[in-house]
Amino acid sequence: MLLVLFKKFLGKNESHGKNEPQASSLEVTIHQIQKGDLRLRNQFIADYQPYVAKVTSRFCKRFIDPARDDEFSIALAAFNEAINQYSSVMGRSFLGFAETVIRRRLIDFIRKEQRFKGQIPYSSFDQEDDEDNLMNPIEVHQAIEAYEKQKGLEERRSEIIDFNRCLSDFDINFSELTDASPKHDDSRQMLFGIGRTLALDSELMRTLLTKRQLPIKELLEQVQVSRKTLERNRKYIIAIALIFNGPYPYLRDYLHIRDEES
Repeated sequence: MLLVLFKKFLGKNESHGKNEPQASSLEVTIHQIQKGDLRLRNQFIADYQPYVAKVTSRFCKRFIDPARDDEFSIALAAFNEAINQYSSVMGRSFLGFAETVIRRRLIDFIRKEQRFKGQIPYSSFDQEDDEDNLMNPIEVHQAIEAYEKQKGLEERRSEIIDFNRCLSDFDINFSELTDASPKHDDSRQMLFGIGRTLALDSELMRTLLTKRQLPIKELLEQVQVSRKTLERNRKYIIAIALIFNGPYPYLRDYLHIRDEES
């Protein structure tokens, strides 16, 4: 079901909606807004936010969350800019013109964020988009690729900072985990398993998060290790449980890779 909705959201052939205004009606609305009807402008922009999100997602080749992604804010500002600049004498639809402005501003944004200064022309690879505008697919791809790479690094950094803050609630420092990590692979695998067991048990996690203590007695009923083992590896087990239970996809992915390599 989610896949169907996603395809429908990003599909190229679907209309904005069953009651989407015709071009002439849009031109009248744009003209009224340009004459200073602020209330109509705000309503018009609100009504077309799904369209802006669709164009932005299609350009970025990934789902864009209007509530979280900066790209949507840039695109929405570009849509407003298109309202100001549009003229019917251009001989093209407003939505087509708006999409062109959105795509140009997104490219500018990506280049600015990444300080993308490559001057390779690639003119032989220029292509025309649906609105007959020249777009350079290689340049755009490189800009997006560089932007996504940097964004991934920032998200990883943010994730570690948040995880370290969470660890501090248990008087654990992120740097301590290196020393606390078992030296042998089989020992690490065992502690990974205990941490996952803890994370998957809602009652045990509730105890851990509320009391800020490892529920050793309850955990002993589910794992085949001694109390001494749990106490000695308390920090490491807590860290593993927090990673599996919290919003840490990059850390979970790292643990999964290490798990596969071991």
